[in-house]
Amino acid sequence: MTPPDDASVFESARPMLLGLAYRILGSRAEAEDAVQDTYLKWQSADRGAIENPASWLTTLCTRRCIDLLRSARHARVDYVGTWLPEPVETPADLDPGEKLSLSSSLQTAFLLVLERLAPKERAAYLLHDIFDVPYPEIATALGLQEAACRKLVSRARANIAQSKARHATPPVERQERLLAAFQAAVASGGTDDLAALLSDDIELCADGGGKVPTVSHVLRGKAEVLDFIGRALSDYWSPYAWSETDINGARGVVLRKGGAVVACVSFAYDEHGAATSIYIVRNPDKLSRLGG
Repeated sequence: MTPPDDASVFESARPMLLGLAYRILGSRAEAEDAVQDTYLKWQSADRGAIENPASWLTTLCTRRCIDLLRSARHARVDYVGTWLPEPVETPADLDPGEKLSLSSSLQTAFLLVLERLAPKERAAYLLHDIFDVPYPEIATALGLQEAACRKLVSRARANIAQSKARHATPPVERQERLLAAFQAAVASGGTDDLAALLSDDIELCADGGGKVPTVSHVLRGKAEVLDFIGRALSDYWSPYAWSETDINGARGVVLRKGGAVVACVSFAYDEHGAATSIYIVRNPDKLSRLGG
């Protein structure tokens, strides 16, 4: 049995490890697996020889995540339809500064930008810019020279900066207004109020994982998106029970049928507060942790 002091060391690191793993992998289930694998290694390690437990755990978890990410990328090539990160509910009782900091690195749009980065590039960026890990520790975690890690982070920053406007966080009031208009459009089929809150290049992405019916391709532009919401979603979703919650750091909605979660909706915004993307997750494997 792990001594209490060693267990407490791991438990104090667990939130950071889980947050890092989720951002690298885009999957809460895979992140939990990575953290559990890290814990098992921690249990069997010679902890007397570990000078910096937090750094040791971060290194091990990062390497495990990179291995899982490489495997996941092969699996996503064969994924049916559009792949979206697994949605997670985020605390609603944070102070404004904490909420802004959390939302900026958890939004679905941001996680999708990370998907374009190579595994080590993604890990280096997250470790340094999101979790404030110094470059020498990042170099150890990735098995690279410090200069190479700096280049990875620099490239990642440049890539992410190009998409910054597409994952802005508008005031909560603006988000609530969009949610109300979206729900009204689904309930009535009328989309005029919703149209005024969408950008001209709005996109709608739906992830069913090939397991439930949903739109199989990305819808682009107001006409196509609003037609889908006003016709298809209005027909199928109007009987569902809606509950608003914070999803990936911003306001979203969880939909239930007979008490079971059947869909999750979240949004991305531009710097003017207009919605640029609507993300619908219907894959039941990605909804099992929502609305608990």
